Amino acid sequence: MPNSPTNLNVVQIAYHVADIRVAALDMMQKFGAGPFFFNENIQLATAEYHGEPTEFVHSSAFGQWGDVMVEMTRQENDGGRTPYRDMYKKGEFGLHHTAIFVDSVKGGIEDFANKGFELSTYCVTAQGGVEFAYIDATQTLGHMIEIYEPSPGLTGFYDMVREASIGWDGSDPLRG
Repeated sequence: MPNSPTNLNVVQIAYHVADIRVAALDMMQKFGAGPFFFNENIQLATAEYHGEPTEFVHSSAFGQWGDVMVEMTRQENDGGRTPYRDMYKKGEFGLHHTAIFVDSVKGGIEDFANKGFELSTYCVTAQGGVEFAYIDATQTLGHMIEIYEPSPGLTGFYDMVREASIGWDGSDPLRG
């Protein structure tokens, strides 16, 4: 039985933005977040929107904001069946999701469903096979909840972003 997702810590907060580089620089200048690492045109091996296959291409910039990772993300394709379009029309932007680690993505989906939260989107990355899902919490929290398992590759990425922020002097804020 997975840990109850509602008892786990938020490890990331994500904003849907117009331009990930501009948004990352803005977060650095206004809030001291960073440095930011980019992953553009993220390819997925699997993407299902409400149980149906969909195309969901997005780009993200990841930085550290205090104790939590911050993600600036943008949908790259014009498809209308994605977790971003659940909340924002093309050209609209704002807080999109918080993320938490769960023991099992399938178990987390089931646990949230038992609490009345619907699965919006289920995905598996093409590179690394990372499984993740967006749970629709918009009626309760005003945003989605992203869930994924803390695999060594994923937690290693979180550690790398956090460690880059320790003692960071604001130079080289945008990194590959």
